[in-house]
Amino acid sequence: MKKFRITLFLIFLVSLFNCNAQKNNRGADYTYEVSCLGSEMDGSITVESYGMGRNYSDASEQAKKNAVMAVIFKGIKIGVGDCNKSPLLLSFNSESKYEDYFASFFKDNGPYMQYVSLKDERIGNKIKRNVKKSEEMQQRKVVVRVDRLGIKKKLQGDNIN
Repeated sequence: MKKFRITLFLIFLVSLFNCNAQKNNRGADYTYEVSCLGSEMDGSITVESYGMGRNYSDASEQAKKNAVMAVIFKGIKIGVGDCNKSPLLLSFNSESKYEDYFASFFKDNGPYMQYVSLKDERIGNKIKRNVKKSEEMQQRKVVVRVDRLGIKKKLQGDNIN
């Protein structure tokens, strides 16, 4: 009988630790589309973009890259109507066709940084960000301004079409 009680107690302890060990790690599992918040008269657009990374700076950099990639390859499908929603490159396989070019364009602190700024982000967004965390990754929402016209001129100058 004593053995049964010890076994029952051990099963209870194992189940108790197992329940506490399970964390809500679904925070960074969601993906979001880039959405348009408005367009400027200088050919740039303000978008809301999300990025995933190990920490704040990685997630913010990925959000900037996602915003530029959406402008170049996908187009902006969500948000206000005054944004130019079509992608800059209309050919289907342009991302793989110019893979070497875009690998160097989107490298960390690469040329894409010239066409992205955080000047439209409000101080309230900087203090209280939409953060979703998991055990290993976190996802951040960033409001960025993308120089669409500047990217278009760069791609035309580099004969990327």
